[in-house]
Amino acid sequence: MTNESASIDFDLRQLEVFRKVVDLKSFSKAAGAVFLAQASVSERISTLENMVGTRLLDRLGREVVPTKAGELLYKHAVLLLEMKRTAALEMADFLGIRRGEIRLGGSTIPGEYVLPKVIGRFCRGYPYLWVTLTVGDTVAIENRVLAGDLELGVVGSKGSQKNLIQHELWRDELVLTVPAGHRWAQEREVPVDALCEEPFIFREPGSGTFKILDGYLQSTGSAGLSALRPVACFGTSTAIKEGIKGGLGVSVLSSRAVDTELQAGILKALRITGLPMYRNFFLIRDKRRIVSPLCQALIDFLLATSRKEENGHAI
Repeated sequence: MTNESASIDFDLRQLEVFRKVVDLKSFSKAAGAVFLAQASVSERISTLENMVGTRLLDRLGREVVPTKAGELLYKHAVLLLEMKRTAALEMADFLGIRRGEIRLGGSTIPGEYVLPKVIGRFCRGYPYLWVTLTVGDTVAIENRVLAGDLELGVVGSKGSQKNLIQHELWRDELVLTVPAGHRWAQEREVPVDALCEEPFIFREPGSGTFKILDGYLQSTGSAGLSALRPVACFGTSTAIKEGIKGGLGVSVLSSRAVDTELQAGILKALRITGLPMYRNFFLIRDKRRIVSPLCQALIDFLLATSRKEENGHAI
């Protein structure tokens, strides 16, 4: 291998293969993702390393990880491949071809209870476009947006990452949720001290709902979530609802997540005395990346939908 900078060269297909190997940490998995034989992937990586003049990948056990040089090239590969994709989309937009994919992430509440309906309305205006929706907790969606896996995210709390651009979307109320047969079921509200004595079902630490709840509880002078009596920790709002129905405990959930059960009389929603709990969902994107025309169309649609809800129109 040579270290002369003048000889360094590569093409976008090599970078695409290289990026997939780094993303998937495997030559075999990358081969499937880029529709090549594993031997061909290995050959392309070897050619790329020869053209760059240094080793880019190391094998650590069963995983393939980038070297320091590989990390540097990966950073630029992501940007170059994103620019290629954007150029193709802009040309398609210029020629009036509205087709392609948007990779969108949603934290649990917007991802399961809001976005599917909104995406349906958006896609009716773009029949040749499809949206891939990934659902995870707020922290996971933020990280995937920053990593470039997702173009946009809609999450349940405002993040602190400096590279995220954030726009307020729909408002949401958090409510104390109990089963219909609970002793509080006929109450409109309960004091926060009583809540601290009740078996409580938690969500995982990355949940936007529970980050908001922790802040609200601390504002009352309590120790936040640590003041509650944990009985279980579930990964989704759906699992928490089932736990509440089964009498396992109570929890705080988005009013949007329990709307069907409230209307059916299966669950009851209460407020905590002196503690109105509201939050906004936030649209996030990485400011370091170029926004494609289709992605911008979805951004505009989500912001317009949010404004309509503020003016009293249903989503």
